[in-house]
Amino acid sequence: MRRALAEAREAAPVGDVPVGAVVVGPDGALLGHGRNAREAESDPTAHAELMAIREAAARLGGWRLQDCTLVVTLEPCVMCAGAVVQARVRRLVFGAYDPKAGAAGSVWDMVRDRRLNHRAEVVGGVLADECGALLRDFFAAKR
Repeated sequence: MRRALAEAREAAPVGDVPVGAVVVGPDGALLGHGRNAREAESDPTAHAELMAIREAAARLGGWRLQDCTLVVTLEPCVMCAGAVVQARVRRLVFGAYDPKAGAAGSVWDMVRDRRLNHRAEVVGGVLADECGALLRDFFAAKR
């Protein structure tokens, strides 16, 4: 989570919401990293999770991340939760819960929906205070 927080801190100076993510392999090796870059890249899909998943898939040479863990500072939205399912990510670890748009237990629970062909293990609330403070500080500065 500390590496994901470092990624998140890099997003804020360019105006992006400070969310960071990393994908690690079963041995703990870093396979991909990302930060929100919607503003920086003028791309509505440039969420931290998607950036990390894309890099990990490229590094592994395939789209299946079935033995990998995605670590992200904020509970994924529906788009990113869908990517977790599609990439067959084994475990999702996140920091702050998102009571307005979270899709890993808060508003929806897409990553564990029994109707889908894949379900991820979910561990939420890891360093939640630190992850949440980063977001609160960012939005307070914008007001």
